[in-house]
Amino acid sequence: MPYDPPPDLAALSLSEIAALIEARKLPPVDQWHPAHRGDSEMRIAADGRWFHQGGEIRRPAMVRAFSSLLRRDEAGQHWLVTPQEMQSIEVEDAAFVAVDVVHEGDALAFRLSTDDTVIAGPDHPIIARGDAEVPALYIAVRHGCEARLNRSTYGQLIELALANDKLSVSSMGETFSLVPA
Repeated sequence: MPYDPPPDLAALSLSEIAALIEARKLPPVDQWHPAHRGDSEMRIAADGRWFHQGGEIRRPAMVRAFSSLLRRDEAGQHWLVTPQEMQSIEVEDAAFVAVDVVHEGDALAFRLSTDDTVIAGPDHPIIARGDAEVPALYIAVRHGCEARLNRSTYGQLIELALANDKLSVSSMGETFSLVPA
């Protein structure tokens, strides 16, 4: 079955973005608690590239499929989860990378490198980490996993904040500081 990439975020209304998010049927990995555990021998690099046994996974469809099975536990360990097994996966920084953001009304919608879409808000906060010298912005995605904003998306968000003479942004009724604590 061929993959149809999603439309450009800037061309969509907030309701169309919300409909895309709703239409994506994701596995209920938060409901699966298999006893068998192992090592996937996989790694997600800080730039969002996926590797298995040292070789890069170059098929976007495979990355999208694996990313739908991700969960991060309270200790910060990332897992690929199926009903039968949980396999650890090494994540250098964040499991996802946010590659674009659009602002419409009181909403900030982010596109991830896996073609997922996330709307910042109470369930998907924007988190500022690092320090003044090396700041980093993240958005909560799902099941404890986060996306780090890439350089251009970070810049877009800073421009939105500065347009309002603030060092914060708002989305879905929540305000998020862009300054690391």
